[in-house]
Amino acid sequence: MTEQAVPSGSAAAADEPQPYRSAFLALPGAVEGVGIDAGVAWHYGQVTADQRDLAAGRSVVDASHLGILRLTGGDRLSWLDSLTSQRLTTLQPGESAETLLLDIQGHIEHAAAVVDDGAATWLITERDFAPAFAAWLNRMRFMLDVQVAEVTGEFAVMATLGELDLGAAAPNGTPLVWSDPWAAPPEHGWSYSAYPVLPAEGITDAHPGADFPLKLHVVERARLQTIVDRAASGELPIAGMHALEALRIAAWRPRLGAEVDSRAIPHEFDWLRSAVHLEKGCYRGQETVAKVHFLGRPPRRIVLLDLDGSLGELPEAGSTLSVEGDAGAQTVGRISSVAIHHEDGPIALALVKRSLPEDATLVAHLADEQQVTASATTIVSPGAGRAAEVPRLPRLERRGQ
Repeated sequence: MTEQAVPSGSAAAADEPQPYRSAFLALPGAVEGVGIDAGVAWHYGQVTADQRDLAAGRSVVDASHLGILRLTGGDRLSWLDSLTSQRLTTLQPGESAETLLLDIQGHIEHAAAVVDDGAATWLITERDFAPAFAAWLNRMRFMLDVQVAEVTGEFAVMATLGELDLGAAAPNGTPLVWSDPWAAPPEHGWSYSAYPVLPAEGITDAHPGADFPLKLHVVERARLQTIVDRAASGELPIAGMHALEALRIAAWRPRLGAEVDSRAIPHEFDWLRSAVHLEKGCYRGQETVAKVHFLGRPPRRIVLLDLDGSLGELPEAGSTLSVEGDAGAQTVGRISSVAIHHEDGPIALALVKRSLPEDATLVAHLADEQQVTASATTIVSPGAGRAAEVPRLPRLERRGQ
């Protein structure tokens, strides 16, 4: 792992973890990301061309800033199944899944890409979330045969949208490559989108997730420089995190470190599509998942925004939204992710109030009091939920009437 030097003369500074800096940042044209993507390249100067290569499955993205946990022991899958939202007891070596850890009220605390190799279960998550996730899991082991270790210092993640051979680690004989279920959702989930997974008879538009076949390759961190050298020689095309983020946003795919806040529940992001098994029972937060899906409605919903780029400035994550023409500029939502797509231009994901009309034109408020107009595409319908359609009981007449 390449890290920044610790300033001398400060014992306190020596004890603090230093910001991660990937070896890929030494490549020509590399511009470092910020926020949750600090420490890796945001782009390498050729933003549009790199994004096209990534979409075509020709290039690799350095995602070595992500966190990795390793679970071992004979009880690992049944134990993780009992704690999180996805059915994991039947996961076979080499198969992929996605799962959420919820709090007792059903709010999202952690999200993880899951792949098992027959002897260990590997969880990929945001780097800043990994220590707390590992600590919580360790507290839940009790007398079971489970061991939890954070192994971010030993292994790193590379991302592709194709079948590139990056020499994935295979410590137990099965290559550690995670295939995102967002592109082909598993059974026993639920999508609140009006679009089918694939084009159907009479329907030309499919869910854009079908065009986002993300793969996360877990490689030995000691081999990271070998991949950097392949990129430097021109053998391996590379793209920055901006390219991956733009394609993720266009695919309507939520991300833990970007979209999730302290009130977030899975329904608001259409995350029942890939990370929740509706027919398994008894995990923390399951009551909220069931109640909102079968009887209620999610209070907020995620939308895709097409942003007006004529101002030459784009809103940042966290920018507030209001309805165009509202003199009071009442906040109806917030932007969570922003990027420039190689075909669609400036786009964003935003979380808005469920009651917001689907045809409302929105304005995003910039820090300098400028405004950017945005049109919204519905991802989660305002009518999402109430899947059970339980009939209402007629009111009883008051006595004496």
